[in-house]
Amino acid sequence: MQLRSWKNVRGVLLFQYIDLNKRVNMKFALPSILIVLLISISCKQPEKSTGNIITEEAKARIDATLKSFIDTNRVAGISALIFEKDKEVYFNAFGLADREANVPMDRNTIVRIYSMTKPVTGVALMQLYEKGLFQLDDPLSKYAPEFANVKVFAGFDDKGAMKLEAPHRAITVRDITRHTAGFLNAGNKDLGEVFRKADLMNKNNTLTQFAEKLSQLPLAFHPGEQWSYGVCVDVQAYLVEKLSGKPFDQYVIENVLNPLKMNNTRYVPTDMKQFAALYNRADGKLNRVADSIAIGFNGQEWSLKPGGFGLTSTVDDYMRFTQMLVNGGKLDDAVILKEETVKLMATNQLSDSVTERMWLPSKGRVGFGIDFAVRLEPAQGPDEKVGAVGEFFWDGAASTLFWVDPKNDLTAVLFLQIFPFDNPVHKEFKDAVYGKYGTTTP
Repeated sequence: MQLRSWKNVRGVLLFQYIDLNKRVNMKFALPSILIVLLISISCKQPEKSTGNIITEEAKARIDATLKSFIDTNRVAGISALIFEKDKEVYFNAFGLADREANVPMDRNTIVRIYSMTKPVTGVALMQLYEKGLFQLDDPLSKYAPEFANVKVFAGFDDKGAMKLEAPHRAITVRDITRHTAGFLNAGNKDLGEVFRKADLMNKNNTLTQFAEKLSQLPLAFHPGEQWSYGVCVDVQAYLVEKLSGKPFDQYVIENVLNPLKMNNTRYVPTDMKQFAALYNRADGKLNRVADSIAIGFNGQEWSLKPGGFGLTSTVDDYMRFTQMLVNGGKLDDAVILKEETVKLMATNQLSDSVTERMWLPSKGRVGFGIDFAVRLEPAQGPDEKVGAVGEFFWDGAASTLFWVDPKNDLTAVLFLQIFPFDNPVHKEFKDAVYGKYGTTTP
């Protein structure tokens, strides 16, 4: 694996040390010089900023930016919440959560967080890692035998029949945490239709039925060789269910959401009157997505409880999740993860040999950890998203966003409900938070 910086060396060594401690019977001591070296490496964190990012000037920039999204009809409603150094330093909401009913966007608005469900799933899985129930480099089939005999798509023969070959290596648990397992997705140019016909995300599927169907599909590439966004985190949810012996949603509620007092984060909204409408922007106009579609998944309980999408939340609820992360796995009296586990999740897991990364580079100069993108380098020009090296983050299909900035002890949550996914909104919001490129040093 090629490593581009001492920060990467430190992260990899820390990961290896943590994983080794879980594998080795600790009555056998590691050589003392190695222990000292590893501890000194793991403890040498980047110096935290002593200044404040969210000044009065920054608040004015953020207000103006969010208001402009409403004034130019880019979104119907938008809200943002920022904590810095364990204190709320910014909240505001603009526009309407439901334009047709004239319901304002506010702190109580419940939105579809789509893929911001994924980090919640990752936290649940890593709780089981801490209990020693699996190792990251274990074959997935050790816990989910249906994946033992997967094959890799190798093109078509002269008659148009699919050619399959054995994978170069088994899918590992690490692969499903970083999107390198090789699973198909609907956008695959050769087998997208095969994926769609499998109907993996039928709302009446259990996670077991989902996994059985997925295991019958060919892989799009050999495990570990590409980064391809898709159903990996739904497989994580299945693994949580298998290892914990509890339905996935029950496990998450009992072990993540309830301890963090995220009482408004559920698959079915706790108060449908607070549920935001969903909009689609086309030709400069906002069109309401039909309620039959917008609440088709979240309007009632279904058998499918995916790990990759599906949760709804409020801005305050999700901020509690981000605060737990920036605090190293703890919030108030709740201990969700160990600090070293959070650091492991926020450590890049992709080697430079993984060159096929779909649209991941559009997120900035990032790698990918365990269910988070991880910033490796600062922005190099005004067209890139700003951010502090070491931040980790993700977003959702309806353009929601969060990030955790350990250097500045800052966390941010941005809520809106607009399709198609609006990457420029994220860039403009981050510019407003940190100052445009060249005016700050994130």
